[in-house]
Amino acid sequence: MADRETRPATVWSRPERGARGPAPERSRTQITAAALALADAEGLAAVSMRALAQRLGTGPASLYRYVGSRDELLDLMADAVAGELDLSGATGGDWLDDLVGLALQSRDAHVRHPWLADLNDRRGEVLGPHAIDYLDHALGILVPAPGTAGQKLEAIGLLGGLAVLFARREAAATATGDPAARAAHLAAVAAEGRHPHLLAALTAAGAPPPADRDALFVRLLRRLLPAMLGQGEP
Repeated sequence: MADRETRPATVWSRPERGARGPAPERSRTQITAAALALADAEGLAAVSMRALAQRLGTGPASLYRYVGSRDELLDLMADAVAGELDLSGATGGDWLDDLVGLALQSRDAHVRHPWLADLNDRRGEVLGPHAIDYLDHALGILVPAPGTAGQKLEAIGLLGGLAVLFARREAAATATGDPAARAAHLAAVAAEGRHPHLLAALTAAGAPPPADRDALFVRLLRRLLPAMLGQGEP
């Protein structure tokens, strides 16, 4: 099997199944769904052709009739998650509201599939059909927005990066315990007097509002996206 760097085409460039041989027993969609379930349950490292074949009750060799390598399987998995986003909403309303809504969907997809961020870090830019649909939809939302085409592409990239960052923060917060306890610890350290700038900032900010996993994410997007497109803060 060719290495990823030397593959002449993506998995989507070839027919799902060769015309010759016995009738297909399953589809790429079924194989990908099983791989997603395996990654969600056991993590990305658990996803191998052998483990997937065991989950499907078949032999690894049979899977290579549909998917040429584990790399191609990972490409299919990432694109399947992109296909979970709802792109059916009409564009042409408030572009910032629409783009923030898309960002919330993206973040939630990363929360559902915490392995996805690591996968995208490793695989680079391999855009499948659902990912291309997402990119085109986001650009459609931005048609009435200010800014150049390049700025709009950068804004979409920022949107994706923040979605990953906040999904990771949410996972870390869940794993490390009570956020109120962490905030109390920070306040106690600041009160010792060795960090005057931190103490001043915490004093000016006052008590933090109740935790809302959407609020800070939305607030940052609504500030950053217009600024990136040359509009300034809304």
